[in-house]
This record gives sequence, structure tokens and C-alpha cells, in this order.
Amino acid sequence: MENNYTNVLVAVDGSEEAKLALNKAFTIAKKENAHLFIAHVIDTRTFATVEQYDRTVVTRAENYAKELLEEYKAEAEKAGVTNITTVLDFGSPKVKIPKDIAKTHEIDLIITGATGLNAVERILIGSVSESITRNSKCDVLIVRNQ
Repeated sequence: MENNYTNVLVAVDGSEEAKLALNKAFTIAKKENAHLFIAHVIDTRTFATVEQYDRTVVTRAENYAKELLEEYKAEAEKAGVTNITTVLDFGSPKVKIPKDIAKTHEIDLIITGATGLNAVERILIGSVSESITRNSKCDVLIVRNQ
């Protein structure tokens, strides 16, 4: 049987929802014998004014992201995934994940956790998972539970 997915991207942010998506990504990557990309995007829009006064905030966010990606890579290896790449990027996750990272790595499946936002927050700012779904050229799997 031919594999359906060769390059699988899972978007992570350290949340419980992202952890569920990560575990689902392990299963799919092993089943499909796919290359797993574990990506975290540091949302620089939140640092726009802070960075002018305190560069250490950005440095802490970057260090946290690197540690998170290394931890998740180790978990993927422990789960039996053999081909893993971590991706750390800066900008808007809503744009970077579906348009830049997915295109650069020729992703054919993006996996993301469901949002924790309530209905009012989604109307005002929109969720990352919703934006990924709208803007992706490939399949998207939004994970809500185990």
C-alpha cells in the first residue's frame, strides 16, 4: 500500500491541546513512515513594544521554545518515530505555519490542537487552528481528544 503522507507537520505551543496533537502525530508518522516536523512559532507580535525595553523577554521565549522542541523530539524518538526535524520560527503562527513552514518543507499534512479560545475570543482574534485550516494548501487535522 502506498503511503498517503510523507511530510507531517505538528504545530506545538506547550499547551495540553498541542500535546494531544503531538501524540496523534507520532501515531500517523509511524504508520505512514513519514518525516515528522515539530514546529513552534514564537509570536513576535506580542513582543513588539516589550522588546524595545527588555530583550530578555524574547530571549526567554526563544530558550523555552528550544527546550520544548528538544523535549518533544526526544518523546518522538522514544515513541518510535525515526525521521524528525524541529522547526523554530518567529512571526505570526497563523501565517508562518500554513504559508511558510508548510511550503518550505513540502508538508502534506498539518496536525494541530484544537483551540482553547471561547466563542467571543474566536470572533475577535480568531484561533490559530482555524487560520491554519483556512490558509493551508494541504490536509489539516485538528485534534480535540485522544
